[in-house]
Amino acid sequence: MKIAIGSDHGGYNLKEEVRGWLEGNGYETEDFGTFSPSSCDYPDIAFAVAKAVAEGRMEKGILICGTGIGMSIAANKVPGVRAALCGDTFSARAAREHNDANVLALGERVTGRGLALEIVKVWIDSKFSGGRHQKRVEKLMSIEK
Repeated sequence: MKIAIGSDHGGYNLKEEVRGWLEGNGYETEDFGTFSPSSCDYPDIAFAVAKAVAEGRMEKGILICGTGIGMSIAANKVPGVRAALCGDTFSARAAREHNDANVLALGERVTGRGLALEIVKVWIDSKFSGGRHQKRVEKLMSIEK
């Protein structure tokens, strides 16, 4: 699986942890930055990751900032992206199973490393349920047209 990953300065340290975990578990990653804890603008990173997912170059995306809020808002501006901010494993599973979320947003300042890695694992391992959820996702996608 190809996973795009990116963060701003507020999520840089957790991004490095998540990227290392992904690669250590056999996932192919592409890092869209930032590449240091120096201040940067989160929309630039969010748009790059979201675009790679929406265009199909990457299967999923993970975005990290201080809270995850800015990244999720920015990513959801890109048609074809369903970004979900998750701070627990229940939400991560539901985001995939019910909403077919293709981008996960995390907040370094609000989610510890151990929990963040559990959230990532659950989110990656969960599959879209389809069924009654399919028509709802289709309604979301039709709004973008």
